[in-house]
Amino acid sequence: MTADEMRKDLRAAVAARQELGPEYEAEIIDGFLEKLDARDAARHQQDQGLEVAGLKPRETDPGGLALAIVSVSVAIPITAISADMLGMPGLIVCWAGLVAINFARTIGRRNSR
Repeated sequence: MTADEMRKDLRAAVAARQELGPEYEAEIIDGFLEKLDARDAARHQQDQGLEVAGLKPRETDPGGLALAIVSVSVAIPITAISADMLGMPGLIVCWAGLVAINFARTIGRRNSR
């Protein structure tokens, strides 16, 4: 269930509470919480399926995206400096280092499973 679906369900629960009154509040809340529990159970099953397949859920690796963003951000000035100072050899060494850092992290994450 997506976040938009959950928002719609929550709005529907609030609207139902307003229409039915406080005497049905407990049932409305329980119904909404059951939907949340079902969503969590589905995510847990999906995560287990990924682990069985030898993969990790994306949520367990938040640093991968951060490293990629930082690498690209740092690559711009390093590329300019190395190309200005050393020319093409400096450019090649610069990018080889950036690729090596990202590659090493990827291999390290795969070996740590």
